[in-house]
Amino acid sequence: MRLSEMRRPIGWCGVILAGLLLSLANVWAGDWPQFLGPNRDSHSSETGLVAAWLNKGPRVLWERPVGEGYSGPVIAGNRLVVFHRHEENEVVDCLDAATGAPTWHFAYPTGYRDDFGKGNGPRSTPTIAGDRVYALGAEGFLHCLDLATGKVLWQRALNEDYHVRKGFFGVATSPLVEGKLLLINVGGRGAGIVALDRETGKEVWKATDDEASYSSPIAATIDGVRYVFFFTRSGLVALDPQTGRVRHVHRWRSRMNASVNAAVPVLVGDKLFLSASYGTGAVLLRIGKDGVSEVWHSDDALANHYNTSVYHDGHLYGFDGRQEEGARLRCIDAETGKVCWTKEGFGCGSMILADGKLIVLSESGELILVQPTPIAYKEKARAAVLTRPCRSEIALANGRLYARDGGKLVCWNLKP
Repeated sequence: MRLSEMRRPIGWCGVILAGLLLSLANVWAGDWPQFLGPNRDSHSSETGLVAAWLNKGPRVLWERPVGEGYSGPVIAGNRLVVFHRHEENEVVDCLDAATGAPTWHFAYPTGYRDDFGKGNGPRSTPTIAGDRVYALGAEGFLHCLDLATGKVLWQRALNEDYHVRKGFFGVATSPLVEGKLLLINVGGRGAGIVALDRETGKEVWKATDDEASYSSPIAATIDGVRYVFFFTRSGLVALDPQTGRVRHVHRWRSRMNASVNAAVPVLVGDKLFLSASYGTGAVLLRIGKDGVSEVWHSDDALANHYNTSVYHDGHLYGFDGRQEEGARLRCIDAETGKVCWTKEGFGCGSMILADGKLIVLSESGELILVQPTPIAYKEKARAAVLTRPCRSEIALANGRLYARDGGKLVCWNLKP
């Protein structure tokens, strides 16, 4: 069934301040508008945050029930967008970021069923850019919504349009806005990577035959050259974002067919860090105009199953190991891959670097404050706050921390 043939959306409500438009220039400095934050690196510019908390955790400002899914919350100004599943619908809700009060609601029917019992909710995190929200569902239904009202501006059925077969866990990549384009690892033949006009949804270019991974793309300028980097099911693809011309390719994937690439590439100067589980390990690649070269690779340094590592002061902090076997938090030297320390018991959680500390949500639902130092694991605070499994990325905006599990979304105050 094509998207155009589906019954009309259940709707949106609570339209406020009709005609209010946001521009890219008006995104607040403290926003968290996309997957992994403003720069897709889990770094926050927030300062003056609490240095520790008691056993109950930071002060809760509000909480609301949510449906299933592993999509993280995103925030622009006073609007928070959360993407989840309720019964037989994928739902995009806009809330007041300070109070949790509903602003608008949009829902559409979905028939997605996970073949491995890992949950039927959306995995992809929405992207806010200017006055628009882009939400990509588990079946490949892409909606562009008005941020102020929730009105549908355009929609695409990507899996149908590009004849994409169902992956292990549905669609999970989070769309990237680059200038006037919306970039997505679609995974179709001849359309592994697709650029859409973000105003209309029309195709601008397509490239590669790479199957879609569960990773999300990033954009960066290296030695004066603008790139978009995709960690597809096959490995790294570096492209010219305006034309789709492939500049560099570096294969990096497990020999196992039943494997996934999910972590986002991490930029370290003119180098990129890639990591995957299933016996794949990690590699640090130097990106140059003439090609890609390996700085180091290791099966034993840092194997990210789902979640992306965070770079800080010459070191990488990430969750090492398969989710099924119990992943651990690890610090490695970014230039050499040498393991500095390992701390068991974290699972495949998420983290943000803010105000000189790592804010970590473990897979079991513990909120942990860690001092990032290669000398040793140094914990500053810990509290049990949510119910496992917690695999959605956390978000930090304007002094407030947001996290969710499979039943609720919570907002904490991180200002003293």
